Amino acid sequence: MLSRVANNLYWMSRYLERAEHTARLIDVSLYHLLDQKSEYAMQRWNRMCDSLRIPSLGEEVDDTYSVTQTLTFDAANPSSIISCIAAARDNAQQIRERISIEMWEQLNRLFLHVKRTSMEDMWFSERHEFLASVKEGVQLFQGLTDSTMICDEGWHFIRVGRFIERAWATAALLDVHFLTSSQASEEPTDAVQSDHLEYLEWVSLLRSCSAFEAYCKVYTAASIHSHRIAEFLLLNAESPRSIRFAAAMIQSALQAIAKASSVRHTPRVERLAGRMRATLDYDQIEDIIENIHSYLDNIQKQCIHIHNAIYQTYIFYPIDGAMISEGAAQS
Repeated sequence: MLSRVANNLYWMSRYLERAEHTARLIDVSLYHLLDQKSEYAMQRWNRMCDSLRIPSLGEEVDDTYSVTQTLTFDAANPSSIISCIAAARDNAQQIRERISIEMWEQLNRLFLHVKRTSMEDMWFSERHEFLASVKEGVQLFQGLTDSTMICDEGWHFIRVGRFIERAWATAALLDVHFLTSSQASEEPTDAVQSDHLEYLEWVSLLRSCSAFEAYCKVYTAASIHSHRIAEFLLLNAESPRSIRFAAAMIQSALQAIAKASSVRHTPRVERLAGRMRATLDYDQIEDIIENIHSYLDNIQKQCIHIHNAIYQTYIFYPIDGAMISEGAAQS
């Protein structure tokens, strides 16, 4: 496969996963803000920006409407939903012959839907419906990909992109939640109010990962505990939203690409993927929780290393030692 084609398929998938993830975070935040005082609003929005690894909105944006507009419809913001979907469409357009007509039509339909929706229309009449349509539009694209595309190297590059983005985003989200939770526990507050807010925050984390119902099947809705949530989102082998599941999918896709590819010297990227999966397969939450920030930071770094190795092996392979920066892994 041409490196250009692999690059376009990989980034098309990452951008769509990112758009779906951002839409979920916004939707959950808007929903839970109904139960919270306005003084907590900017804390939540800034935490969301931290988890997306984009600059904090700070004091420049001081209301929920403006924050939502920035993260959804601001074309100048490369991390906004409209920017991610437009970038995915641009990548797909460059390799139109490598994807199915159903995939192209769905992606084009999603792009046009977002483009013709104004912030006023979305905010005053159908904010949750619009965000749900973005999530469902991306999920439909992913379903069409698995149903209509030949399962060759290109399909595996799409899988790698989807699950690297998912593993990185979930690790970042978990990291921010545990960091802010530990800071909040050090501040003197009313005990009843604090417990209520903490419960809402952990529920919102699960909903932000589309994992609340799945979590309740493994544990119960009455057992919302930070350690169990960390265990579920990190180490559950059966949940498609867990980092362990994503690591297994990354390794599987990279092994398939290596088998089908004529590119030599693939052990490094396979070794990195295997190392991350093995870590998640055998680590125990009792050991992780003691230093969870370092653990989650390491997961994010491993995703970046795998990303760089993919570029070195399959995209920039004619150039010895070519590596992209960590910033490009998150752009």
